[in-house]
Amino acid sequence: MPSTPEVSVVVPTFARPALVTRAVRSALAQTVTDIQVVVVVDGPDENTGRALAAIGDPRLRVVELPAKGGAPNARNVGVREARAFWTALLDDDDEWLPNKLAVQLELARSASMPSPVVASRLINKTPRAEFVMPRRLPEPGEPVCEYLTRRRGLFHGDGFIQTSTILAPTELLRRVPFTVGLRRQQELDWTVRASSQPDVGLLIAAEPLVLWHQDENRPRISLSSPWQAQLDWLRGIRPLITPRAYAAIIMSIISSMAAPTRSFRVFWLLLTEARRNGRPGAWDYLTFVQIWLIPPQVRHRIRDRILGGRRAADHHDRSGQAGSPTGGEPVPGAAGRPMAVPTKTGADVRR
Repeated sequence: MPSTPEVSVVVPTFARPALVTRAVRSALAQTVTDIQVVVVVDGPDENTGRALAAIGDPRLRVVELPAKGGAPNARNVGVREARAFWTALLDDDDEWLPNKLAVQLELARSASMPSPVVASRLINKTPRAEFVMPRRLPEPGEPVCEYLTRRRGLFHGDGFIQTSTILAPTELLRRVPFTVGLRRQQELDWTVRASSQPDVGLLIAAEPLVLWHQDENRPRISLSSPWQAQLDWLRGIRPLITPRAYAAIIMSIISSMAAPTRSFRVFWLLLTEARRNGRPGAWDYLTFVQIWLIPPQVRHRIRDRILGGRRAADHHDRSGQAGSPTGGEPVPGAAGRPMAVPTKTGADVRR
């Protein structure tokens, strides 16, 4: 293997040997073969070590941490071990399509900004349906934070970024590390902070390149984060986001965690926070109300039925026509064309 690969791949994991093996094999099967795969095992885990050793690929390196530190810390450790100019992130329960790195490298090398962050659409696979996210690409001049958080319907995913879609310069990932201790919205937090750097821009590949396995019946650390901690995080990044994005995060993301309390005091606290320090829109209010009134399992079934059905209808309507390789939602504009998102910082976002 050459001393300097084209891409380093960082995969944090713990106690999920079957899943991480699947993820690593999808990375090693890329059409870009000159890669380094760094799996960071977040604490002593003999089963995972044995499963990875059985892969037997010299491009794979396993780093075992002496104690658990969480996925953000494991990612930061993996980035420090990266030898390539570019680093791509992969969660242990996701998979890449074979051309993922090739498409992103082409976009990254043609980017106009010095430090591009390249993401992509993905295929969201739930136990009941599958559909493509994000459902739309950014509009010209749209702030990154608003694209990633504001809804244009009752379901999340209009604008979206997920960890396993991200490819960025290794130097940027070292300059702006993941926030250790943050249990949810790690990719949103990192993207907002990275985008505040003057040399950074966000590019999104129009075609889905990642399989995001959303087994909502499997325990997930990211879904157990207390809403209070998430509100503290949001208050900390408030200078980097617009009032519209601030309100959207409270009335959607944080409310999803707080709604199981069924507390009118919490309901009113979050609504007041969004109105006082943000700028809610009509969809924010509708989202807020339905999150507090409808149990999450019911919301998920409705979402999957509507979005999964829409995906099937789109695929039927386009049979025999050129489209996304997955039969997902139609891609606006020319096939495969990326969208660049301008970054705004400081006073630019306080509008």
